[in-house]
Amino acid sequence: MQKVVIDVIIPAYNEERSIGLVVEEVPKAWVREIVVCDNASTDKTAEVAEAAGATVVYEPHPGYGSACLKAMAYLAAKPVEEQPDIVVFMDGDHSDYPEQLPDLVKPILEEGVDLVIGSRALGHLERGAMEPQQIFGNWLATSLIKLFYGYRFTDLGPFRAIRYDSLVNLGMADRDFGWTVEMQVKAAKEGLKCAEVPVDYRRRIGVSKVSGTIRGTFMAGYKILWTIFKELF
Repeated sequence: MQKVVIDVIIPAYNEERSIGLVVEEVPKAWVREIVVCDNASTDKTAEVAEAAGATVVYEPHPGYGSACLKAMAYLAAKPVEEQPDIVVFMDGDHSDYPEQLPDLVKPILEEGVDLVIGSRALGHLERGAMEPQQIFGNWLATSLIKLFYGYRFTDLGPFRAIRYDSLVNLGMADRDFGWTVEMQVKAAKEGLKCAEVPVDYRRRIGVSKVSGTIRGTFMAGYKILWTIFKELF
């Protein structure tokens, strides 16, 4: 049986204190390549990531989705026979537990699932790891997805795995805060087989670019709701 190729994408902005830990904790026996997209960092994120063994690509346009799209473009530029079977996304702030990657991809490998969301709501959430507005926002967004699209999710967590061909077919386009919910809404619209697995979540290293500011929290919430509604039409 041919070995399944798994690549990891990590968008990162000013994560020099954490990115090395994240890259080092990814279980290397499971992964071919770790692609860190340096999203216009002003610190040594790129150097630290590269020293830890990651491939670094650069995206000067700010935005979580912009960084993910640039890393996807890097994978798409490979010869067809070298493109991955599965892509795993995770954050670069050390809030996710990279060692849980095998649990994340298991439903794809064993159950024919297309998209797996690592649910922080189902796993152990360290005290203070998520702000109350984040928890409420996730509940509201996933409730709306269930109402309008008939898919039950419990989280919009960044730690997720998806079949590469399914990812390409979704036509991802969001360049900032709506990236994760866009993927889930489009997966629902396309009728992909989705699953969730419990993942643990801890306090991030450094200050969140989203929940760490009132403006960031407001803009993220607005964009998530806008993405859910615009995909209805």
